[in-house]
Amino acid sequence: MQSRLQTSPGPWPRTTACAGVLTLLLSAPSALAQQPASDEAAQQAFNNSCRTCHSVKEGDNRLGPNLSKIVGRKAGSLPNYNYSSSMKEAGFTWDQDKLTRFMVKPDEVVSGNKMQPYGGVSAEEAGKIVAYLQAAGGQ
Repeated sequence: MQSRLQTSPGPWPRTTACAGVLTLLLSAPSALAQQPASDEAAQQAFNNSCRTCHSVKEGDNRLGPNLSKIVGRKAGSLPNYNYSSSMKEAGFTWDQDKLTRFMVKPDEVVSGNKMQPYGGVSAEEAGKIVAYLQAAGGQ
């Protein structure tokens, strides 16, 4: 008796379909990792993690200060916002790296900040948020 190759219900033999899917899956992670976050994904990351307390509109302070033009701004220096003393005395200017590290582990960057109970986001999400802040006028 001769064995036959089982085929899927579609027009392709199962082995061909599996090989094609396997090739796609093996090449996808590196291709995805090289793609920058889309504007929509960046805004969604901001909305999910920051929008409850922050705005990107200048002058629109909420529970947290507005993040308009945050890149290049001295930490704790926005007028008309009541920062913690540790943020006022942080002694640095926000840049991409500092913002990313702060969003991942805020207490390690500025111990005593007022962002409780915020516990941080992944480095990937933080990168998307920084991209959104820069695109939305955060420099």
